[in-house]
Amino acid sequence: MMPLSTPDFASIRDALLRDLQNLRADAATAPDSDNFVRASATAGAVEGLYQHQSWIARQIFPDTADSAYLEQHARLRGIVRKPAAAASGWLQINGAPGALVASGLQVRVGDQLYVAQPFDAQGKPAPDRLDVNGQASLPIQASQPGSAGNQPANLPVELMQAPSGVASKAILLAMTGATDEENDQALLDRLLELIRRPPAGGNQYDYRRWAMEIDGVSAAYVYPLRRGAGTVDVVITADGSLPSDKTLAKVQAHIEDLRPVTAKNCLVLAPTPRPVDIDVALDLGGMSADAFTPLLQQTLQAYFAGLAPGEQLVKSRIEAMISDLPGVQDRQLNAPAGNVKPVSDASKVEWLRLGQLTVRALK
Repeated sequence: MMPLSTPDFASIRDALLRDLQNLRADAATAPDSDNFVRASATAGAVEGLYQHQSWIARQIFPDTADSAYLEQHARLRGIVRKPAAAASGWLQINGAPGALVASGLQVRVGDQLYVAQPFDAQGKPAPDRLDVNGQASLPIQASQPGSAGNQPANLPVELMQAPSGVASKAILLAMTGATDEENDQALLDRLLELIRRPPAGGNQYDYRRWAMEIDGVSAAYVYPLRRGAGTVDVVITADGSLPSDKTLAKVQAHIEDLRPVTAKNCLVLAPTPRPVDIDVALDLGGMSADAFTPLLQQTLQAYFAGLAPGEQLVKSRIEAMISDLPGVQDRQLNAPAGNVKPVSDASKVEWLRLGQLTVRALK
């Protein structure tokens, strides 16, 4: 069966003029005739109707529907678009031992404002005084949601209003877990996953879907029986980075409410990053290494971004990617020496990330 072909403006106009001449052989159809003008006006209106019908047909199916109608398809199956999630982490402050820590300490990094929280992700109260070493770690959260709230680990910051006995210099130990509002493709992926793999009483796809329902989770990986019979481990990530403690707690609580009572234990955890250094010697045929390195860095970042927690690095794939880059005449990959297999056991699931990149001249 051939798909319906929607005629364009010119085809509709020409068909109207042809029909008119079939009815009246002497009818004027030249471009300057009244009939041509009327046929053009009618063709414009009819083309708009065809386009509207085509648009309606696209809304019938979720994979071609516009954003608003995609949300309606998802709502029919109990799926809603996940809002943006705010980053959270830990702030280390220093000062005189026993100094009182005021609530709501604030830190600004660029346009982002972070506020210390009275409780951590497990509901444990934050310390109200510095310890005997003059230190305290406070749970802290971004005031605005969105991936811009994530920050690198151990970032030096300055308190906006340091209380008496507390130094203004501090360290943002971690600030992770922020994600932007779920885009159409991610929402569609979750909807199609539910359609293709409907609820099945707690199989591994159910656990993945439950984890993905929580805002702040951009990917979830399920490892059944990793810690023995009756156990299910779920590793989650947030926008290509580590999730926050708050997100981990929310996912754990959500799955505990939904998992079968016969399941012995479910553990939601973050992957353990493991940097992999890349050392490559290149013959660039006269091209500057400084000009080539950013392209190589981008290519390797894309490869590592596609690795799931627990997935091994294949050396030959990296060699092939480097060889395919423009300007590469020859190459020798010195590190890693072979495939890199991450540790995945009862204690952790390693996640291979790009470490230090070293580019040398091939001799």
